[in-house]
Amino acid sequence: MKICTLCPRMCAVDRKSGERGICGQTEQLKVARAALHYWEEPCLSGTRGSGTVFFSGCTLRCCYCQNYPISQGEVGKAISVERLAEIFMNLQNGGAKNLNLVTASQYLPWVTAALDQARTAGFCLPVVYNTGGYETVEAVKALARYVDIWLADYKYADGALAAELSAAQDYPAVADAALRQMLLQTGAPVYDADGYLQKGVIVRHLALPGHAADSKAVLQRLAALRA
Repeated sequence: MKICTLCPRMCAVDRKSGERGICGQTEQLKVARAALHYWEEPCLSGTRGSGTVFFSGCTLRCCYCQNYPISQGEVGKAISVERLAEIFMNLQNGGAKNLNLVTASQYLPWVTAALDQARTAGFCLPVVYNTGGYETVEAVKALARYVDIWLADYKYADGALAAELSAAQDYPAVADAALRQMLLQTGAPVYDADGYLQKGVIVRHLALPGHAADSKAVLQRLAALRA
């Protein structure tokens, strides 16, 4: 946390001393919401719900973010790694079919530590990493032992559009590399007998008004990833 390089921004700020980079967070772990979520992709939520934890802050600056008060505001409660591990266990005990970590990359060391603690206590759910797709290859590799399902956005094929709407001109190249690594280390999808995804990669794309050409380009890039 003295020189933070957890995300592609490579801000190198001293979060331990209270400095804030693009994500807006210090070394204090912050969570905005933890509950069963019934409105995720059907193979994740089903009828039982996805055990979702929304983390405060975000490494992107999407002007259309539906969770704006959480991702770019001050919504969230400071908690310890131990408390986060308890939350994971509570979601499992509450009937969740998986653990869904939403925008967790700015807290990667805390999240993996909490998962280690929870597993020691009997945690065994598939872990979903719910991301905007803006991840370093190193971060994806670091999560190989922790993440079973990648739920990743692929927002833009055009760097200029990514700069305009999310302040991330390098988004296309970063997302390409991250998704390639996700696919490489996760492999083919695996479902349980009830149709819930246990392992795999889901890619989402939000079609933006007036930018149909970019959406088509995104689909072409995704097809190339699987080629």
